[in-house]
Amino acid sequence: MYGWHGRLLRVNLTEGTLREETIPEGESQKYIGGRGVAIKYLMEGMDPRADALSPENLLIMATGPLTSTPAPTGNRYMVVCKSPLTGALANSNSGGVFPTMMKRSGYDLYIFEGKAPHPVYLYVDEGKAELRDASHLWGKNTHETEDIIRAETAEDVAVACIGPAGENLALIAAIINDKHRAAARSGVGAVMGAKNLKAVAARGNLRPELYDEKAMRGVVREAVGQLAADIKKGATMRIYGTSYVPDVTNEAGILPTNNFQFGQFEGAHKINGPSLREHFLISHTGCYACPLACARLTEVKGEIWGEKYAGQGEGPEYETIGSLGSACGIDNLAAITRANYTCNELGLDTISVGLTIACAMEMYSKGIVTEAEIGQPLPFGDPDGMLDMLPLAAYRRGFGDQLAEGSWRLATRYGHPEMSITAKKLEFPSYDARGLKGMGLLYATSNIGASHMAGDTAYTELFGVGKKIDGLTYEGKAELTKHFQDVFTIIDSAGLCVFVALRYTLDTANGYIPTRLTEIFNHATGSSYTPDSLLQAAERVYTLERLFLTKAGMSRVDDTLAARMSEPMPAGPVKGETFELERLLDDYYVARGWDANGIPTLDRLEKLAIAHYA
Repeated sequence: MYGWHGRLLRVNLTEGTLREETIPEGESQKYIGGRGVAIKYLMEGMDPRADALSPENLLIMATGPLTSTPAPTGNRYMVVCKSPLTGALANSNSGGVFPTMMKRSGYDLYIFEGKAPHPVYLYVDEGKAELRDASHLWGKNTHETEDIIRAETAEDVAVACIGPAGENLALIAAIINDKHRAAARSGVGAVMGAKNLKAVAARGNLRPELYDEKAMRGVVREAVGQLAADIKKGATMRIYGTSYVPDVTNEAGILPTNNFQFGQFEGAHKINGPSLREHFLISHTGCYACPLACARLTEVKGEIWGEKYAGQGEGPEYETIGSLGSACGIDNLAAITRANYTCNELGLDTISVGLTIACAMEMYSKGIVTEAEIGQPLPFGDPDGMLDMLPLAAYRRGFGDQLAEGSWRLATRYGHPEMSITAKKLEFPSYDARGLKGMGLLYATSNIGASHMAGDTAYTELFGVGKKIDGLTYEGKAELTKHFQDVFTIIDSAGLCVFVALRYTLDTANGYIPTRLTEIFNHATGSSYTPDSLLQAAERVYTLERLFLTKAGMSRVDDTLAARMSEPMPAGPVKGETFELERLLDDYYVARGWDANGIPTLDRLEKLAIAHYA
């Protein structure tokens, strides 16, 4: 087996046992890699109807066949499980150093089952694995946890762990690796906490053999050469990272403002890339061996901005700026940056916690929730109030106990679910669907709920990568959305980062076809994929994920958008626009080969060779 170790580590936390298993070579090819192989094991290993916080839920960490290879940005891993926030799937993605160290530890996947009787952490060192007591780590933040584990194991160990949010089963809890990187969405940190699993630590130098490394490196050089030429010309992602995006979305009228009540924010220029670069940037940084290095090491100096905001770390990225910034009506970038650091330390998803606070701010502004209930005023535009809510949510203290449940449960409790900006109970990323019809359909039909990382059609609808498509038209968006979902499934399963993979390993000029990526796959793994067969494998994975949802009880009634998307945008470039989901759903189901209720047909399952899961 090339590109793979062909081994997984199964950890029974209840019994405290570890068992190595072989991954069948044919199955790895059939399901591509990380995300794909993970859903196969999830489907086979648990009842989709099980409570997500019960011992019956599996927690799977999965690398891909291109993780820890010369492939550009070959340094991602997936966390796959049933989501406690949504009841749907979680397949959260992260980079950093941990994915490479996990792969080099000698395993492609770690599968956690059951629940430990007391806090533990897993330590894997070049094929040698053990569960260690973590009682002394319980209650520590993610930075403290990583430092202690490093001191106990090895300086070069990479750590993925939970903070207080995960320990306290906040449904918006993230898994943080390398202190600043997050597998953030869908409450995966709460699943880890429910299992009494504080951390996973990995190191090693075990690298799977590649089928034709020389040929692979030749194709990679072409891709990286293209990237280098763009960087030399002044690539925006290299200069600003994703923090350049607020200017783009604000101009387009789709920057979430005051909990998506508006699409433009007066203070956008105060929270954008140039502002971050001028006031807080220390240096460029990136994930392991990344040729782009789009991340930012930043510092908020207390003597300039106030001691409450002081700190150092990475970020914030665009989604954090949108959720904890404009969505909360906040134009104080020092506070947003500090909030980002705090979320990483506590182990909170910045998107979900930001949109949940924004929901609370709207309810406060309309007298639905009172100062007495919150414990303090919480108006839009209050940076200190936003910061105060973060530890309350992580520790479930006072009003924070409701914030920890996410915006859908919060808003529903007060009788106003329309103020929760979610799809499948997962908070929106920072793109208003009224101005991007493909994104709206993506949010509604994604197997995890509202996530731009499930198939970001904004690449073509907003940024014009390859070919600019009108974001306001409904025409062709069902097929476009399906295609982007399948492409992102390939990238996730490969173990790559979308930022480089989409632009430099796909033929963007001719419909986002994975031409170069197919070559890289075949040289690395010895596969005989064609672009079409690789896309079909992605469709197999995506459909199997959907089958998991249907077995969990989900159908068309769950493919919905936040009620606010049916309200006309009040002002700006997309004034008057709404999102008419029913115009697209039927066409999307036809494109997928699902029935009118959103259930994969037996015929489509047979064509994809997964009918035995029906």
